[in-house]
Amino acid sequence: MLRYLYLDESGDPGDPVKGSRHLVIVALHVKNPADLERIIKRMRRHKYRKQLRKAREIKANKTKKEIILHMLKELNGVPEACVFVVVLEKRKVYSDYLKSNKHRLYNYVAGKLAESIVLKEVDLEIRIDRSKGKVLQDDFNQYFCRKLESCSGTASRIVHHSYSESWVGLQFADVLSWSFFQKFEHEDDMYVDALTIPKEVSYVF
Repeated sequence: MLRYLYLDESGDPGDPVKGSRHLVIVALHVKNPADLERIIKRMRRHKYRKQLRKAREIKANKTKKEIILHMLKELNGVPEACVFVVVLEKRKVYSDYLKSNKHRLYNYVAGKLAESIVLKEVDLEIRIDRSKGKVLQDDFNQYFCRKLESCSGTASRIVHHSYSESWVGLQFADVLSWSFFQKFEHEDDMYVDALTIPKEVSYVF
C-alpha cells in the first residue's frame, strides 16, 4: 500500500532574535496526489484563472488569503488526507550542539515530526522542497527515515528532494506550513481553523 507525504517548513532554524520565533515543519499525507492536482487545475482554469495566470506555482507568502483559504477548504474533501505538524519555539533550545548548526537543528525537529507519523505497514513516497545540497540531502534522508521507521515499521521509504513548482503536493505543504506558522508566530488562527482534516500537532521541548 503506497501513500504520499509532502514536507515543507515555515520560519527558520536560525537565531530567534534575528529571525522567526518559531520553526514549523508540516507533512501532508494523501492517498492519491491526483486529488491535489485536480484542485489546482480547477482553480487555474476557472475560479482563479486571472489571479493565477502568471504564477508558476502557488506560494502562500505571495498569494491572496482568499486563495489560501480556498485551497485549505478544498483539501478537506481529499480522501484520507491528514496533516502532521511539529512546532519548535526556538528560545527553548538550550543545547549548544543544536544551536550551533542550523541544519542539525532542522534535522532534529524533522526527526520529531517523523516520530509523530505512525503509518504502519504503509509504503511512503516522501517529497520535500529542494533546498539542500547533496550531502545535506543524504543526511536528512537517513535521519528522517530512521526516525520514521522507529515508529511506523519496516515498510519502504523513498525520499525525493524536488522543486515545488513541479509538484502541487509541495505547494499544498507550503500553504499548510505557512498557515500553522501564522497560528504560532502571529496568533492568527483563521487559516488553521478552516481545516477539518485530521491534524496531529506536536511540540519540541
